[in-house]
Amino acid sequence: MQFNHRRISLAINTALVLSGAGVGFAGNAIAESAKQMEEIVVTGSMIRNPNLERSAPVNVIASEEMEFQAVAQVEEILREIPGSVPSTGANVNNGNGGFSYVNLRGLGSNRNLVLVNGRRMAPSELNGRFDLNNIPIALLERVDVLTGGASTTYGADAIAGVVNFVTKNDFNGVELNVQWGETEAGDGGREVVEVTAGGDFADDRGNAVLSVGFQTSEPVYWGDRKFSEFVLFYDDGSRGGSGLGSFNSRFGNVNPTGAKGGNLGLAGVQPDRTFASAFTAYNYGPSNVFQTPFDRKNMYTAFDYDINDQVEFYGQAMFSQNVVNTLIAPSGSFGDSVTVALNHPLMSAAQRNAFCAFDTTAAATDAYTPRFSQAECDAAGAATGKADPAYREVNTQLRRRNVEGGPRISEYTANYFNYMVGLRGDLTDTIQYDVNASYGKSDQTQTQKGYWMKSRFRQSLLSGPNGCFDSSNGCVPVDFFGPTGSITAAMNAYLQGGESKIQTVFDMTQYSASMSGEAGFSLPTTDQSAFFAFGYETREYSGSQQSDILSQSGDLGGAGGASPAIDGSYEVTELIAEGILPVFEGESFAHDLSLEGGYRYSEYNVDAAGSGSETTDTWKVGVNWSPIEDLKLRSTFARAVRAPNIAELFSPVTTGLGNLQVDPCASVDDSGVSSGFVPAGALRDVCIAQGAPAATMGFIPQPAASQVNITGGGNLNLSAEESDSLTLGFVYQPSFLPAMTVSLDYYDITIDGSINSPTEDDVIALCFNNPSVTNAACNGIVRSPIDGGLSGDEAVVKGLPLTLSNTGNLATDGYDLSVQYFREFGVITWTTNFVANHTNSSTFQAVTGVSQNRECVGLWSSNCASIQPKTAFNWRNTFSYEEFDASFMWRYISENEYENRVSDPALIGVPDADLGSQNWNRTEAYHLWDLTLRYKPTENIALTAVVSNLFDEDPPLTGDGSGTTSFNSGNTFPSTFDTLGRRYNLIAKLTF
Repeated sequence: MQFNHRRISLAINTALVLSGAGVGFAGNAIAESAKQMEEIVVTGSMIRNPNLERSAPVNVIASEEMEFQAVAQVEEILREIPGSVPSTGANVNNGNGGFSYVNLRGLGSNRNLVLVNGRRMAPSELNGRFDLNNIPIALLERVDVLTGGASTTYGADAIAGVVNFVTKNDFNGVELNVQWGETEAGDGGREVVEVTAGGDFADDRGNAVLSVGFQTSEPVYWGDRKFSEFVLFYDDGSRGGSGLGSFNSRFGNVNPTGAKGGNLGLAGVQPDRTFASAFTAYNYGPSNVFQTPFDRKNMYTAFDYDINDQVEFYGQAMFSQNVVNTLIAPSGSFGDSVTVALNHPLMSAAQRNAFCAFDTTAAATDAYTPRFSQAECDAAGAATGKADPAYREVNTQLRRRNVEGGPRISEYTANYFNYMVGLRGDLTDTIQYDVNASYGKSDQTQTQKGYWMKSRFRQSLLSGPNGCFDSSNGCVPVDFFGPTGSITAAMNAYLQGGESKIQTVFDMTQYSASMSGEAGFSLPTTDQSAFFAFGYETREYSGSQQSDILSQSGDLGGAGGASPAIDGSYEVTELIAEGILPVFEGESFAHDLSLEGGYRYSEYNVDAAGSGSETTDTWKVGVNWSPIEDLKLRSTFARAVRAPNIAELFSPVTTGLGNLQVDPCASVDDSGVSSGFVPAGALRDVCIAQGAPAATMGFIPQPAASQVNITGGGNLNLSAEESDSLTLGFVYQPSFLPAMTVSLDYYDITIDGSINSPTEDDVIALCFNNPSVTNAACNGIVRSPIDGGLSGDEAVVKGLPLTLSNTGNLATDGYDLSVQYFREFGVITWTTNFVANHTNSSTFQAVTGVSQNRECVGLWSSNCASIQPKTAFNWRNTFSYEEFDASFMWRYISENEYENRVSDPALIGVPDADLGSQNWNRTEAYHLWDLTLRYKPTENIALTAVVSNLFDEDPPLTGDGSGTTSFNSGNTFPSTFDTLGRRYNLIAKLTF
């Protein structure tokens, strides 16, 4: 895409005419822009044509709308576009990797592309995604969002669409923007300072601009909101509990009574140093946050200089440093396999006896065979060391939160820069050229603090009267056998063992050249010339992840698994052609009619042994038909592709954490309460074949806090996925009401051979819908050899296999509606903008023809990452009088249901009757109102006050654990619903 940097003076109404869609226009923007009609090029084409009308709809967000919403990070406004689905952003705490993304149409944040002034930016991480935190807001003119079928113009990443950030140009003067805000509760403070300066030079032959910004955001803790003070679980009849772990330790395979039937799947340490089923449930909510602490420093500069009438030299550079802190509940042991010495100096005699009395016979028999006799047990307790013949040890499982040590903290520090230079100009009066080169790099360091080391609590449990058997690392016996507070500061210092670091580096080098203009001919039926564009691009990608030994080992308790070393690169070379052919003009059946088409050829060369290369083809065809001047009908059909990224190709296979609520082999919930269910027949055989000891039948625990081990990684045999997208729509601008624009578009996007892994529920269903030791889907599941569960030591418990492949498909279809209108009532101007989306369907099938073709629209679960409502709209109304603006925004999200809903559900652990009064199977329709007041006392000063969530609406509650960890937290979905409450923002803009 090309921009005339010397002549753009954005007319919002013109953009509406050309795109037929808009998002969030405010104040007098439409009214004023209707009086302008200067050259503008719309996102989605390489062709420079002031009269270009795109056959695909483009949503446009004006800078004024960002001001009216007090936007400090662009992710905040992009996630609110109806039809878009929230991705990782400031509201994601557990699962936030320090970056913010956009997810168009809910097809995945790795299937859309971010541009700045039509230029591709270097990705920020190994999945090829750009961090939206790098965008300089102060210099933004507008944001264009084109969904579906953009791969021909922009490349494979744009399979779901593109977001193009268009900056101001020919900037002259100085502009200061200052923003302050906090919630009504007095937390979540945010401060933003941005300074922009620019001017002409060399007798107006050139222009340069520089923008510098600073931002800081403070956390908002779950514990400071009534609805999230306690972690609540949706009760589906199979689980219970309130939180993971306990204040007191819990051990597996214990029998406190020494009698048949006395076995406890999980036994809690009591204040008197005995074991019993009771334990103090841990509420992990207060330590987590709804708004991650964030600090940003950014700089953006751009220039253009007319060397002569035919050649313009231009460039831009971007730099930012972002620091994001995620604060998660304390570390600990989350069901890890451990070996305990029975002569441990901090273990009581009663606890030793309970370990010894564990019944080793099958639950279905009446026989009772203790692990050790009482005499053997007493002798083991008196053993002087590991070499003593009486020494005995037991293999068990440990669950214990480090409540004495404070939260886990991951600090992500990312430095990003991207610079580009180029030459452009006119080859002839009607043909233009553009050649440019760019380089970008992202370098992020994750520092993990406050984590227990698994090797160290295992080392400490192998201790005798003379201390740790292995005294390395400064080992001290740790008191896991006493009540809360028994773990001292010295013990914690040993267990934590210092910080760990993970560094991720990604860079991209890009060269491109294009030529566009009039083709020099026209059809006899029109006076308009055909237009063309040709382009060549080559890009080199390189990415790596380097982890220290501690991170690579997977030794950090609660870190989600090992962080392996990753290193990979690939190159892509592409040829692009586009054309627009006007067909009719001024006919009785066609005020005008034009066709457009495009083609992109891509060749990928992957730097890996035996991987070879792959070629792909992308194309599009479109039609614009105006039967009358007031009405334009448009349609586009596009074939798009997405090649696998570095993470999908090169990530080693590792074991981490996934989401699952119900394990078919399990009988014991988080509270240690048994359902009485004992696997039998083929189910029992499968559970045992997957690694569960026979003695654990009837005692296997349900997934702790709905999390299980999963194993997956990259796959060098992946190929490109393929997509077909269709849009059909119209734009209506009635001549009797020229200030109104109405557009309605239908879209249908399907992706075949999608690169994905099955969901955890898919893996369970493929096995346990037909449990058999000969079922291949059952053989890949690996259970704990201690308690038979799907959690524990990642080196042993591989859990569920989630292998990447090209076996899936994605599909979505729906409607976008946009209505813009303004009218003057004497001295008052009313501007209204209504943008809505209705999604008919959004489906995901991990293995085509085998796994469930899962519908995600209007539902939430761990299978559908974030909520995608059936219907959503934004409706802004602004009233302007001289220097005053008053603007109201109504945001609406339709009701949603829980995918795994049951009759008469409830939330477990509800501490307040008010929280237990809703239907937990569904969230009701959600309404939010925002109020903005703006005052311009002079042309150089604008003061804006914004009240978000005007009526302090609480989010609907879904409980924790009913969705994926990254998006379902704090008993709701904080990226979809407002969890901060009423917020106040003040903005001052001064121009000189």
